[in-house]
Amino acid sequence: MNRILKYYLDTLIHTGTFSVIDADGKCATWGDGTGEPLTVRFNTHAAERAVALNPSLKFGEVYMNGGTDVVQGTMYDVLALIFRNAGNHVTSRPWMRAIEKMRRVARGIVHYNTPRRARSNVKHHYDLSSELYDLFLDEDRQYSCAYFERPDATLEEAQLAKKRHIAAKLRLDREDLRVLDIGCGWGGMGLYLARNLSANVVGVTLSDEQLAIARHRAEEAGLADRAEFRLQDYRKTQGPFDRIVSVGMFEHVGAGFYDAYFSHCAEILENDGVMLLHTIGRYDPPGNTNAFVQKYIFPGGYIPSLSEVMAAAERGGLIVSDVEVLRVHYAETLKHWRERFLARREEAKALYDERFCRMWEFYLAASETAFRWQNLVVFQLQFTKHLDALPITRGYMNAEEDRLRQLDETAAETVSNLRGREAAE
Repeated sequence: MNRILKYYLDTLIHTGTFSVIDADGKCATWGDGTGEPLTVRFNTHAAERAVALNPSLKFGEVYMNGGTDVVQGTMYDVLALIFRNAGNHVTSRPWMRAIEKMRRVARGIVHYNTPRRARSNVKHHYDLSSELYDLFLDEDRQYSCAYFERPDATLEEAQLAKKRHIAAKLRLDREDLRVLDIGCGWGGMGLYLARNLSANVVGVTLSDEQLAIARHRAEEAGLADRAEFRLQDYRKTQGPFDRIVSVGMFEHVGAGFYDAYFSHCAEILENDGVMLLHTIGRYDPPGNTNAFVQKYIFPGGYIPSLSEVMAAAERGGLIVSDVEVLRVHYAETLKHWRERFLARREEAKALYDERFCRMWEFYLAASETAFRWQNLVVFQLQFTKHLDALPITRGYMNAEEDRLRQLDETAAETVSNLRGREAAE
């Protein structure tokens, strides 16, 4: 076995039962013998060397390309064991720290998301076949962290609760408020605000696939007069808006553009307006995005620390009025996505190929384990431009969330009754 890889595993794995079959067919085991045994096999010496020198990038890469296989357990089980043992110190070895330092130096170039590059980055991920996302997302195509009000909530229930939770924080306290949805996805959030709160929504995206589906959904729901969707960079959007919401888009802005992002939001937000930003974040100081995810899944993506976001918002002229940290909610969301994707893996393979399926299996498993045992959380940050723009206690959020929950439950009951009658006929 590669000596560097052996040294790494000697110092990393202390609990569990983890075996590695090297490219010569020899097997070695680490851990204390507890838990379900897990085994990984390397198929080539080149794969061993690659993982030994740069595991954060190469383990996923060689798995995707068939250089290694999980022959006992699953990829999720393997990553869970690694992160449970390592905690937030996977890159604590000297050579790994050197690689991460070089990545930090290059961060300004990698994350320089100009309008043209931002469009290219979005097309790389969000313009994949819409049939792929049908395999694992909820019915409303919410591709961001759900909100689990109950541990046993379904994915559909938790995603609806997320929209409700965000809407309550926006305080849409009168009809016809003009709302900008930055990074509107397939339109679910904007359509919820238009339908349930009579908002006039402008949603912007850089994805052709998302735009087409969002517009179709608005027409189909009879909401095209209230929900307008555009293929437009947020920097080109003109105001004013009474409310701004952005869910799962800030991760694509790039640290070098945070000041421009918040300055533009402040410029187009009315003086008594409210902004709600929902973004993946890290609970520790600024660092690097996972190398595999950055290279293969979200090019140009960057996960910010709270200090980076707050400093840029302050410079942009916004006042932070509420902060909530969603812990573990995204891990539960990703669990649902991972299980749904694996249940329909053959359909994904028919759309793309085995390499693609391995890439996505690793991406979903690595993301879930990162939210469970590493440094990732979700921030929901509310901003205003004036101190008196909102009530001085949070009671209005709870009251509005309760009201919207009742509306959602009534709507669900109506749909269920209609379906029941149609089935009976």
